[in-house]
Amino acid sequence: MALEIKIAIDGPAAAGKSTIAKITAEKLGYTYIDTGAMYRALTHKALVHNINTRNGQELEKLLEETEIVLRPSINGQAVIVDGKDVTEDIRSQLVTASVSSVATHMGVRQLMVDKQRILAIGAGVVMDGRDIGTAVLPDAELKIFMTASVEERAMRRHIENEKRGFTTSLEQLKAEIAERDRADSEREVSPLRQAEDAVLIDTTSMSITDVAEKISELAEKRMNL
Repeated sequence: MALEIKIAIDGPAAAGKSTIAKITAEKLGYTYIDTGAMYRALTHKALVHNINTRNGQELEKLLEETEIVLRPSINGQAVIVDGKDVTEDIRSQLVTASVSSVATHMGVRQLMVDKQRILAIGAGVVMDGRDIGTAVLPDAELKIFMTASVEERAMRRHIENEKRGFTTSLEQLKAEIAERDRADSEREVSPLRQAEDAVLIDTTSMSITDVAEKISELAEKRMNL
């Protein structure tokens, strides 16, 4: 029987991490953990309760009192906060613009990392985010760093938003993604960076199927070592 492993997928905004991670998890029969959705869930709740996303202490207190559940659904993964389905709500433009600020607080990240590590115990998992291979699962058997050009990522987000009924400017999306890259890479706490032992995959000219197949092949090799 092949060994079940932990797969960490990192990369910048709109690189296709979540979509690829879901497909890979389904293909391998693993649990999928979307850490970005967890930060978005906290951000959404903070905005609903009018909590300043730059106030780390208030956010920590809020997170301690918050139950975040990631549940498989027919549409991929449902995000449940305190018993309420917020799957669509956490993808709003306001949440997207505010989540980087929430993720900069050390106390918030430490609490999130604890929650994420607990979710990864005792099973094969595919976890994606910004610091999975470097901070959350540094012992993951397979680490992937996915990237793509800003232009390609903006186009993907544009299409994604249209499917959700949002109207967004492609040029505005390019600017927002570039700024998100800067914020994620320059933050003091767990900045976005490629782990030394991660496999770099540039998805700019690759299809979703091609990327998922490549990661699955790499996983099979690790599982059979």
